[in-house]
Amino acid sequence: MAAFTDATRVRSDGEGGFEADLDPLWTVGGKPNGGYLLAILARAAVEAAGTQPHPMSASAVYLSPPDPGPAAVTVEVLRAGRSASQVRARLSQKDRTCVEALFTLGTLAAAGDPRWIDSTPPPVAAEADLLPTPSEAPGTGLRIDMLDQFEQRIDWQAVGDPAGELRGWLRLPDGVGWDPVSLLFAADAFPPATFTLGSNGWTPTLELTVYVRALPAPGPLRVRQRARLLTESLVDQVCEIWDADGHVVAQATQLAAYRMAG
Repeated sequence: MAAFTDATRVRSDGEGGFEADLDPLWTVGGKPNGGYLLAILARAAVEAAGTQPHPMSASAVYLSPPDPGPAAVTVEVLRAGRSASQVRARLSQKDRTCVEALFTLGTLAAAGDPRWIDSTPPPVAAEADLLPTPSEAPGTGLRIDMLDQFEQRIDWQAVGDPAGELRGWLRLPDGVGWDPVSLLFAADAFPPATFTLGSNGWTPTLELTVYVRALPAPGPLRVRQRARLLTESLVDQVCEIWDADGHVVAQATQLAAYRMAG
C-alpha cells in the first residue's frame, strides 16, 4: 500500500514553488482523485505559510485532470495572520493548470460537542458487518486503484432510504489516524450519491469546498454523502464526516457533472 502521507508529499523546487509526484495508486480510472490532489495542495500551502499547521477550509476548482507522474505546485500567501492565514495554491502539469485552490489555515483543536448543529450521525451498520468496496466494480470495467490503499465500507442495505444518499465508513490502513489534510481526501473518497438515482458512475468534480472542523479521534470515519439537486447534467452533493467518537470533523459540498445509466 502507498501510505497517504508519502503519496501526498511535496518538496521545494528551490524557486519558491513545490514539486509533487502524483501516485498512480491513488487514482480512479487512471486519473488522480480530486480529494487526493486537494491534499497535495494543502501540504504545499501549509509549508509555504509556515505559521498554522492545519487547513481549516479549502475551495478548489478542477480545470483539467492530470496524469500520474510529476507535477508542479505554485503557492501565494495572500495573508499571514496570528490565528489564520489565507493561501492560494495551483497544481500544474506540462504547463497546464489542473487544479487551483484557496485555503484558510489555522490551528484546530480536538473534536468536541458543538454549541449547535443541525444534524446528527446517521444510522449505519457496524463497520465489521460491511464488506470493503472492491477496487474493480463487477461489470463496469472501471478500476479504482485508490480502494486498495484504504478501506471504504458502504452500507448498501441503507441505500435509497432516503433516496440520493450513501452511508458508510472510511479507514486508513495499519492503524494510521486521520488528520486535517487526509480529511480533505476523505471528503471526496465516497462514491457519488447519484449512484442511488440511476447514474452510470461518471461524475467528474468541477468544484469542491471542504470545511475541516476539528482534529478527529483515532479510528474510522462515519460518512454520509447526499445528493441535493440534479439538473440535466450537474449534481450538487454534500458530504458529512463524523469521527469515531461521533463528532463532526469535516463537511463538504461539491458540484459535479454526471450521466444517467443507459
